[in-house]
Amino acid sequence: MGQPTPARNDDDWWRSAVIYQVYVRSFADGDGDGTGDLAGVRAKLPYLAELGVDALWFTPWYLSPMKDGGYDVADYRAIDPAFGTLAEAEKLITEAWGLGIRTIVDIVPNHVSDQHPWFRAALAGGPERELFHFRRGRGERGELPPNDWRSEFGGPAWTRPPVSHHHPSKEGPTGPVDPVSHHHPSKESLTGPVDPVSRHPSKEGPVGPTDSDGDWYLHLFAPEQPDLNWAHPAVREEHEDILRFWFERGVAGVRIDSAALPAKDPQLPDFTEGLDPHPYVDRDELHDIYRGWRAVADEYGAVFVGEVWLPDTERFARYLRPDELHTAFNFSFMTCPWDAGRLRTSIDETLAEHAPVGAPATWVLCNHDVTRTVTRYGRSDTGFDFATKAFGTPTDLSLGTRRARAAALLSLALPGAVYVYQGEELGLPEADIPLDRVEDPMHARSGGTDPGRDGCRVPLPWTADAPHAGFGGEPWLPQPAGWASYAADRQARDPGSMLALYREAIRLRPAFGDGPFTWLPTTEGVLAFTRADGGAICVVNLVDAPAALPAHTGLLLGSGPLDPEGRLPKDTAVWLRA
Repeated sequence: MGQPTPARNDDDWWRSAVIYQVYVRSFADGDGDGTGDLAGVRAKLPYLAELGVDALWFTPWYLSPMKDGGYDVADYRAIDPAFGTLAEAEKLITEAWGLGIRTIVDIVPNHVSDQHPWFRAALAGGPERELFHFRRGRGERGELPPNDWRSEFGGPAWTRPPVSHHHPSKEGPTGPVDPVSHHHPSKESLTGPVDPVSRHPSKEGPVGPTDSDGDWYLHLFAPEQPDLNWAHPAVREEHEDILRFWFERGVAGVRIDSAALPAKDPQLPDFTEGLDPHPYVDRDELHDIYRGWRAVADEYGAVFVGEVWLPDTERFARYLRPDELHTAFNFSFMTCPWDAGRLRTSIDETLAEHAPVGAPATWVLCNHDVTRTVTRYGRSDTGFDFATKAFGTPTDLSLGTRRARAAALLSLALPGAVYVYQGEELGLPEADIPLDRVEDPMHARSGGTDPGRDGCRVPLPWTADAPHAGFGGEPWLPQPAGWASYAADRQARDPGSMLALYREAIRLRPAFGDGPFTWLPTTEGVLAFTRADGGAICVVNLVDAPAALPAHTGLLLGSGPLDPEGRLPKDTAVWLRA
């Protein structure tokens, strides 16, 4: 049984929500073309309602050349044709809400696609150049990048644009950009069509002769993702208008991609280790931007969750002040190894950094960028770091699955909101993608050493006995052999499956209540806690020896069976009645 439809006046739903991340391209294919779409999501809404989630977070579903999985947006007000139409998105939002499920969309403020009308106009020499970071290169003929910044995907963060017949003044365009005329770019307004079929990222970036004036443009990610200039008021006005566009269509919240990156030092200096403030990470100017966004969200009762990767807990908490973002992702917990001491420290620090601003924590085990949980927890190094990703890393999937089941109960018992990445509730492992099918630009930009993120983006298995495991047409990424063994229909009939565990855990989660978090005394390597006003205790054993359970009146749920003496085996978690 799923959760009942939430009360419509529950303004604080987001503080304790279970939010399911939908990577549309790989969720369900409704029209049989091998790409997931909104029709596929709409058909699976009953499944999501039975799972019991409170909201769906959709990674970008907008018009895009898909050079970075949709995070290169060409038009925020149009749905990519591969996924459907704006009318279908509106139906999906409405139908989900009819089942008590809210919708969260993804906004990418740092950059747009190189097919966005603003950037196409900028390359043609228009005043839109002011909306990006164009700079004269260094060297005698401007042949060197303007500074030493590196792309998050590897290689320089600067590219010289293709040669143009327009050679704008080095001082920049004359006259202001009219922010009104650049709102609401339509698919037809692009210079040349976006081909939804040609979705393989270029290994070299934009092609063509370089611009003879020596200018380069900044892109902290792929060359096809030029960074916006947030010092320009038109950029800010456009994004606030985009927020209103989606809030007016019933969207309940927004996830902010790379939320600490949009503001840049206007001097664009070389990066020096320890430079304070950082030239493009966590700059103070961002807080005024997000206060403006918060004012828009408050008009609609909508919420934000920021993707904020910051080691400084005090700086992190600034984004969660009452007039800024409501929540931010907790990457400390997600990347933490399967170690009791490390996990306890991560939980304590997370709760401590949120307490001063009264914001709820968020808990997440994996997402569309991170190695899937059952694979990661089966490795000798159970943490996660982009820098250590490598081909051929061995894993014990049986061990990883046992730990992932325990981690599910751990995360769902903690105070705050929980994010579940699609397929996590099925226990999907990371998939090995044949090299000729890899699409993620991280792979190409690393010179082929980084396996990329496609392994956690393989289309879902729905029906064990259907072609392509019931996903739809032949999937855009290949499903591994044996993928059908994880199919949702098979797991729905198995009370011991990962899907059954997630359904029951989400159903029982309110038993923990909303009271203060309290650790209980245990032996080393065992985590146990309760919430003061709740009637449940969570216990997780991370050591080899079986652990005795604290005093309790009954067993609510276990990630695995107790041993014959009623003790908790290693890599197992239970929820107990207090």
